[in-house]
Amino acid sequence: MYRVWNFVTNYSLLLIAGALTALVWANINPDSYHHFVDFVIIDHFFIGHMHDGHRTLTLHYLVNDVLMAFFFAVAGKEVWEAVILKNGSLRGKKAATPLFATAGGMFGPIAVYLGMAALMGSDTYNAVANGWAIPTATDIAFSYLVGRLVFGAGHPAVRFLLLLAIADDAVGLIILAIFYPSGELAPEWLLLSVAAAVGVYVFFNWLPRRMDRGDQDRPRSTWMRNKLGFWPYLIAGCLSWYGFQESGLHPSLGLLPIVATIPHADRAFGIFSEAEQYLTDLLNHCEHLLKHPVEIILFFFGLLNAGVEFSAISDPTWLVLAGLIIGKPFGVLLFGWFAARPLGLGLPAGMRIIDLFVIGCVAAIGFTVSLFIASVAFDPGPVQDAAKMGALLSFAAAIISLIAGKLTKVEKQDT
Repeated sequence: MYRVWNFVTNYSLLLIAGALTALVWANINPDSYHHFVDFVIIDHFFIGHMHDGHRTLTLHYLVNDVLMAFFFAVAGKEVWEAVILKNGSLRGKKAATPLFATAGGMFGPIAVYLGMAALMGSDTYNAVANGWAIPTATDIAFSYLVGRLVFGAGHPAVRFLLLLAIADDAVGLIILAIFYPSGELAPEWLLLSVAAAVGVYVFFNWLPRRMDRGDQDRPRSTWMRNKLGFWPYLIAGCLSWYGFQESGLHPSLGLLPIVATIPHADRAFGIFSEAEQYLTDLLNHCEHLLKHPVEIILFFFGLLNAGVEFSAISDPTWLVLAGLIIGKPFGVLLFGWFAARPLGLGLPAGMRIIDLFVIGCVAAIGFTVSLFIASVAFDPGPVQDAAKMGALLSFAAAIISLIAGKLTKVEKQDT
């Protein structure tokens, strides 16, 4: 439990502190809060062909579009290891049912969100439709923590939940890239990101290892690691970020192509494993270097995005909440049951079908990624504020999860 709490402390407590500060500030003095959010760092600087070649660098843009790229790089690292490594949690048959449940945890919220919006009338539907992805998100850290409180540390449902949350994040990154571009699409600029990723992989990862074949001392790979470290990848990351920025895709995803090129260990102990900190490959080294900067970035992300006046609560708030609290549990239950029973993929030993519903309740904590999607799905204004409030209020899913666990007679397994 200490390791889980330590992870939440590292990556989420400052985020919560920022969000709570923003809520209080925005409700006490909204004018000064919004003046802070829109604070101009550099006025009218050159950035490329988009936006007439110039942009105003505000504090909000710096955090959401530039610095949050490091947060998504850390999330992308965990997804990459889960998919590519031999012992990755998203490889093979063991991931089949959780992946089906993940699909249910995406389609269920979308159906509830859009279905309820349609019932509210065409005006409401047209105003909120672009926010369909907001309730699909799952906050890994908080969901995992609540899952352990509900099921106990040793329950197979906790592992199932972690697989679902990682897969959910992976799909969320794809949704952000495809459905929420930051501007007019110019896909040819992605060639710059591809070239940066291929170039840094070939010359600083693959080629040194190729030249070191048969030599146990690995002199060239060692020289690259000791003398150059992460710098080639940081430079490639800057180029990739710029390629995403100019392509129209959200630039906060710009580091993801580079994550896959960084040398990594041939195994991963898991996102909450104590042993993970002892891995010394460059990929894990980079994650360790980013630990404290990402904490601070998440504080400012919460501070700059969660400042919503309580008077903003309206239809989008309830749509986001309904999508998460109703759509997630029933979507996970339906798709998970279909995979486990009709398709015969089964569930981990010790798990019941009804546990899928409780897992869905836990996964309904959207928070971080839901907030981010809300900030890109809608222009600043009442609809965005109301949707953000729904993401913030999704913490109610923690209480619902505890109640659902009691009602369904979950037997906690602490070992």
